[in-house]
Amino acid sequence: MLKRFGSLSMSLVLMAGILAACGGNNEANNGTASPTATGTAEGGTSNEPVTINMFTASPEYTDAFNAYIAEYKKVKPNVTINLEIMQADYNTVLKSRIAAGTTPDVFQTTAGGDIDTFAEYSADLTNEPLAAAMTDAVRSNMSSSDGKVLGLPVKGNLFVLMYNKKLLADAGIANPPKTTAELADAITKLEAKGITPFANAYKEWWVWKHIAQHFVDAAAQDANISPKELVDQFIAGDTTFKDHPVLYNNFFNFIDQTVKHGTDKPLERDSNAEVSDFASGKAAFMTGKGAWDEEAIKKITPDFQLGIMGYPVSDKAEQSQIITGADQALRINKDSKVAKETIEFFNWLYTSDYGKSWFSNVAKVIPPIKDAPMPNLDMPKQMEEILKTEKSGDLSVNYSLDTFHQKFGELMQAYIGGSKSKDQTVDEIQKAWIQFGSAQ
Repeated sequence: MLKRFGSLSMSLVLMAGILAACGGNNEANNGTASPTATGTAEGGTSNEPVTINMFTASPEYTDAFNAYIAEYKKVKPNVTINLEIMQADYNTVLKSRIAAGTTPDVFQTTAGGDIDTFAEYSADLTNEPLAAAMTDAVRSNMSSSDGKVLGLPVKGNLFVLMYNKKLLADAGIANPPKTTAELADAITKLEAKGITPFANAYKEWWVWKHIAQHFVDAAAQDANISPKELVDQFIAGDTTFKDHPVLYNNFFNFIDQTVKHGTDKPLERDSNAEVSDFASGKAAFMTGKGAWDEEAIKKITPDFQLGIMGYPVSDKAEQSQIITGADQALRINKDSKVAKETIEFFNWLYTSDYGKSWFSNVAKVIPPIKDAPMPNLDMPKQMEEILKTEKSGDLSVNYSLDTFHQKFGELMQAYIGGSKSKDQTVDEIQKAWIQFGSAQ
């Protein structure tokens, strides 16, 4: 997810050119390298100055990125990494730079279908140590349709329905609901105690894809095909929501429930507002979010009793699954003058002892690589326990492009805003899937 933070209104540009303890040059110290410049060295020897320009859309990991840049400076004093993070209009700016021939040495995209979208600009990492270090699920998320590893994960991720353990206990709900009937019962019990069931962030287009993918997985299971096969059928126009009750009925019923039994003015609530509502105990469940929110929740309420669960998507409890995988990818510009040095840098991050600890202890994310410890956080710990007895759902958002998902979110916003009927929304979702669903 290329996250949009309502509390930040300006692009955040951070140039992290950290000098060696001895020597260095004033240009690196001043961080004056052009954000659209490519590397300044032509391969060269290990002692030649090298500048790598890295362009990302993840401001939540600014401190963590700067930490590994500083650590790598100890390993390779001649390498300067300029980190530029853009909060607003990232996709538009990235595409304009690519079109102008000023593609950054490292840039960020969504994973899955967008691996193919940017394939012609991406270095092939298939035979690199960093690819071998990835978990199987993550490697699949980073691979093109012809099996090449063309991206490297920003992090592993976890998509769930979060709940407030204390509020559920206060309402006499012993176990989180797994079926639609159990969810309806939980809503009744919560409201009987004066507790609002749902916190939503329906102002954001991207939360919709995180919710819908749980229902897509269930629809695929009901059709006895894989989620990728089902999404391919949507993109090809061979099926629609109307052919799948879990999507046509259950998904829309769930959205209707969250609006009717949720916090006020859902189309005005952004991601930060939703986190605040949930963390301060104003609602029992938080929709459309994932592992990246835990620290923000704990900053507001340090002793928050956080629980995670799959979405109750049907009358089948086994279809209520948490979803894991990697939905964001860093790409190395294959035409960069410093592609070799850039690949060397990420091989270090994904295979060194520091790198293995960086994901868990510095970034505090679910590691996308093997043999790395989980961070000391509630959600990853609960994920590990759940996956001991249950399967993870498929990260089916990866089988469509974010151009589709953004349109999907806008259509769902129109639906709950009352300007489109359910059938109008479904019809336009199908048209959007055909038009925007896959790389052309």
